[in-house]
Amino acid sequence: MTANSDLLARRAAAVPRGVSTAAPIFAARAENAELWDADGRRFIDFAAGIAVLNTGHRHPKVMAAVAEQLGLYTHTAFQVAAYEPYVALAERLNALAPVAGPAKTILFTTGAEAVENAVKIARAATGRSAVIAFTGGFHGRTMLTMAMTGKALPYKHKFGPMPAEVFHAPFPIAHYGVTVEDSLRALEFIFRADVEPGRVAAITLEPVQGEGGFHPAPPEFLRALRELCDRHGILLIVDEVQAGFARTGRMFGVEHSGVKPDLITVAKALAGGFPLSGVVGRAEVMDAAEPGGLGGTYAGSPVACAAALAVLDVIVEEGLLARAEALGERTRARLASFETRNDLLPIAGIRGPGSMVAFDLVASRGGREPDGAAAKRVTGRALEGGLILLSCGVHGETIRLLYPLTIPDALLDEGLDRLEDALRMD
Repeated sequence: MTANSDLLARRAAAVPRGVSTAAPIFAARAENAELWDADGRRFIDFAAGIAVLNTGHRHPKVMAAVAEQLGLYTHTAFQVAAYEPYVALAERLNALAPVAGPAKTILFTTGAEAVENAVKIARAATGRSAVIAFTGGFHGRTMLTMAMTGKALPYKHKFGPMPAEVFHAPFPIAHYGVTVEDSLRALEFIFRADVEPGRVAAITLEPVQGEGGFHPAPPEFLRALRELCDRHGILLIVDEVQAGFARTGRMFGVEHSGVKPDLITVAKALAGGFPLSGVVGRAEVMDAAEPGGLGGTYAGSPVACAAALAVLDVIVEEGLLARAEALGERTRARLASFETRNDLLPIAGIRGPGSMVAFDLVASRGGREPDGAAAKRVTGRALEGGLILLSCGVHGETIRLLYPLTIPDALLDEGLDRLEDALRMD
């Protein structure tokens, strides 16, 4: 087997530096919440492929569904010859989606593709062009979704100019000094100074910001956005790419608020590691685009659809909504014990619904000044100790915990032990 060091050298020579890798290791095999690298080292996986593997690496039911589909056909292009797994998955998602009235679903491949097509659908349905998003939000790396992303570095650096008619309002985060009222007032400023509401097709946000630091959108903010959209004929798009499919203890993160969006974008955990995304929304909105206006050669791969149908079965059969809540409570309690200890680096802001859990590294105990350098050290130490861990946040100060929801209690505790070791003072 080729060693990590050899593979790193080959990677440097063959792959451009623009695509970074958080951990300088190469996967050799993985099972549920464990991964072994090319050097044979075992890691507990608290990243889950960036919230993709809610059902764990290689869940047996998912693998069996994929194997069965591989024995039938792997690709036809849905626009050429349709297939039942696509339709069956659309039916399942339509039944699950928290939207008002009948729903329809179209499938794609990546999260960014889903978000971009949600905007296309919104523009077709409203006859309008502008989009409003929020600071700290992450929506993808295409030109449009990059423009919608509310973070300049590293996502927009060197890639301008951005597409027109994309506007940003501040996302309400109390400890950054931004209240719900501040955010709503900023939207009114945008309507007065930049674009009248009659030209806005959609307002887009994540129910829990991912790359922005795992900050949940306050329920009263989502309710206010719903009212504002209804008042002005604007569509509300909720980006569930990272929060969806049991991660927050609900099938969709927006369900914690009771708000019903017009369109929902999904990806990541939908297909258990296979590339698949989609837009689910109110049927009359989804039907606004003309035939042939939407699609993609690989969109809604039959293999990925088979995997996704199995993922939805696993979520129900293994009670992963309740499991996400239980694991989250266990994790937050352990983090709370870290917060009070003087022998560990100072942390604050333990948060997140279900198992979309995060905390911040801060400069001083009891304070909220972010310490991104400390967070980077912690992820490095964790990797050395056999734990794959990711950071995020506006200042890089946030550690996010994205263990598979199928992780056994003992393995979760072992991972938290390794996190504790990584947090020890120098």
